[in-house]
Amino acid sequence: MNQPSVAMRDHSAESALFVRRVVVSIVFVLTLISILFLNLYYLQVESFQVYKTRSNDNRINVLPVAPNRGLIYDRNGVLLAENRPIFSLEITTEKIADLEQTVNDLAQLLGLDQDDIDNFYRQKKRQRRFKPVALVPRLTMEQAAIFSVNQHHYEGVNIEAYLKRYYPYGETLTHMLGYVGKINDRDVIRLEKEGKSATYAATRDIGKQGIERYYEDMLHGVPGYQEVEVNNRGKIIRVLKFVPPEPGKDIYLNIDLAMQQKAKKMLDGRRGSVVMLDANDGGVLALASSPSYDPNLFVHGISSKNYNALLHSKDRPLINRATQGRYPPASTIKMQMALLGLNEGVVTPQTRIWDPGSWQIPNTSKRFRDWKRWGHGWVDVYHAIEQSCDTYFYDLIYQVGIDKTSEFMKQFGFGDYTGIDIAEETRAVMPSRGWKRARFNQPWYQGDTISVGIGQGYWTATPIQLAHATANLARRGEIIVPRLLKSIRTVSGTFEVPPDHKPPIVLNNDSHWQVALDGMYGVVNKKTGTAHKAFADTAYVAAGKSGTAQVIGMKEDEEYDAEKLAEHHRDNAMFVAYAPFDNPEVVTSVVVENAGGGSSHAAPVARAMLDAYFERKQAQPFNPSFSLSNSLQSNLTRDELETLSDEQPESTEVGAQ
Repeated sequence: MNQPSVAMRDHSAESALFVRRVVVSIVFVLTLISILFLNLYYLQVESFQVYKTRSNDNRINVLPVAPNRGLIYDRNGVLLAENRPIFSLEITTEKIADLEQTVNDLAQLLGLDQDDIDNFYRQKKRQRRFKPVALVPRLTMEQAAIFSVNQHHYEGVNIEAYLKRYYPYGETLTHMLGYVGKINDRDVIRLEKEGKSATYAATRDIGKQGIERYYEDMLHGVPGYQEVEVNNRGKIIRVLKFVPPEPGKDIYLNIDLAMQQKAKKMLDGRRGSVVMLDANDGGVLALASSPSYDPNLFVHGISSKNYNALLHSKDRPLINRATQGRYPPASTIKMQMALLGLNEGVVTPQTRIWDPGSWQIPNTSKRFRDWKRWGHGWVDVYHAIEQSCDTYFYDLIYQVGIDKTSEFMKQFGFGDYTGIDIAEETRAVMPSRGWKRARFNQPWYQGDTISVGIGQGYWTATPIQLAHATANLARRGEIIVPRLLKSIRTVSGTFEVPPDHKPPIVLNNDSHWQVALDGMYGVVNKKTGTAHKAFADTAYVAAGKSGTAQVIGMKEDEEYDAEKLAEHHRDNAMFVAYAPFDNPEVVTSVVVENAGGGSSHAAPVARAMLDAYFERKQAQPFNPSFSLSNSLQSNLTRDELETLSDEQPESTEVGAQ
């Protein structure tokens, strides 16, 4: 039997193949090792600086540090707006696995309502994931204690301490100081447009109204920063560098807290306003608007319920009546009207007219009534101001016309911003032909002119405008600008803010100023003056003018009866005054809505303000520790003052609100 043949292996060929494979493998390995070493060289040598920087960026964080907000004082150093420490419960959403569950658990633990939760989610949308968001902006001591005990259950949730704005005098200063509130979407957009976003990187609040808003840049300060080393979880291990923030500047206002408190007391919950200016430099000593509200409600985020209550209140407490309230100025502008007539030559100090109790445009049957039904008889310009004779000024403006009237009154500041340093101010309306055409697309009628002659019709003014115009009159045409800011305190010292002036009002004859001022003198110092009883037995010599602004129009033969009208349809009481007569120091304007006659209801408030000013000055002039004495607070209270005069209302033909 034949045996199968067996192929012989070629050991030489196998050996050569093996050698080739080994060589290829070695070359491949050496190539990989070379690439590795080249890459290591590139990383460790060529790119050392780049990756060192990136490594530090991962290890080191730069955190902005918010500056302390500047403080606000009154003219005597009384603190009006301060910073108080609060504790905030904050969540860093990046560190939370189940955010919704965590928020719900904390809400149940701390007794939070839905508003708190909704506010948190709104804030979360505006923050990056690694930045903390406040769930409870202001923890109570009880809430802080409860969370501290349970904190180990909530990684990424911490209690942080901050300084928050606080207004110790609450609603007394709200409309003037304004308030700070949380930065919202509109604020973010505005800050980005103005290139200020970086300045507010660590700041949560911003000035919203009043002084807080107007001087925001000054009060806010400059943020600092700290470089911190963090671990892989983002926890701070140590602080490597700290650059402190520059705190906001402290500011002093012209406001005198005691005078502001007196104004609030005299308004006593009624709707209205009191303004008091320094007649020499325009400093605002008091700027009261009633009703008001507590600004502290807005600092930590006002609830929807509280905000809606303010927003929909029929008394409109959110409006700053001192600078935004628009009222017919009524008879408070008859001195300026007299100046206009004298300046245009249509009347002289000796011109007399007969007042039978009404006036008619020639060749018409329309009668414009005087507030005094039986008339004032023969009156000149002095008596026309002193007794507030409407008929005299009907005839005067008929001769002058609306065009010259509008231009002349604008010189006193009517129909324009006074320049007061808060943003919440309205121009009100100084009517003209062009204004009516633009507003109503209607021509100007002669009857429109006549009503303007007694501060009615389309003419409206704000209380700050009335005080401003009266100050310009008392200073014989020298224009001063109302100013809340008195001085600024910095690390270098305290700097006074100089008063601001505008070009003066120039008359054809300077003696005409004295005619108008003498008329104001008669209003409060002569027995026939409309406010004589309200200013009886003062320790100083004042000058003033009453006004009763009709809110709704009345028919020609209709009698005014306040008892038959709804409360908000009754006349507004107005009064402007300054003192002393020969050397003006202080000017005031008062508006009390729907109160009735100006001499009966507004003049007593003006008297009380002037009494308080001079008593305060004599007792202890502008001392920080001085407060209204019991005698000052009890002297001339609202009820007592309202009995000082029984002047009949100054009824007018056309009303506007």
